[in-house]
Amino acid sequence: MQNELGTVVQEGSAAWGKVKLTVNGNRDLVGVSIDESMLSDKSKLEEAIKEAWKDATGIKFQMKLAKKMQDMGGLDMLKNLTGE
Repeated sequence: MQNELGTVVQEGSAAWGKVKLTVNGNRDLVGVSIDESMLSDKSKLEEAIKEAWKDATGIKFQMKLAKKMQDMGGLDMLKNLTGE
C-alpha cells in the first residue's frame, strides 16, 4: 500500500511560484525548486517554504490520497491484511 501511495504526487507553491515543493503520498518531500531571487531574504524564504508545504499537503492532496485509497479498495483492503 505504501508503494501505491508513493505514486500520488502533489506540487505546492508560494511566493508567486518562486518556491515549489513536490510531495508524494507518503508525505516524502521529493522535489524542491527555489528561484534565486528568494535567496536574498531568509525570513521570506522560510515563510514561502511553509506556505508551499501547506499548499502541497492541503485539501487537493488529501482528495488525491482518498481517491487512491478508494481505488485500492479503501478500508476493506486493511481488513484483508489483518485476516478479518
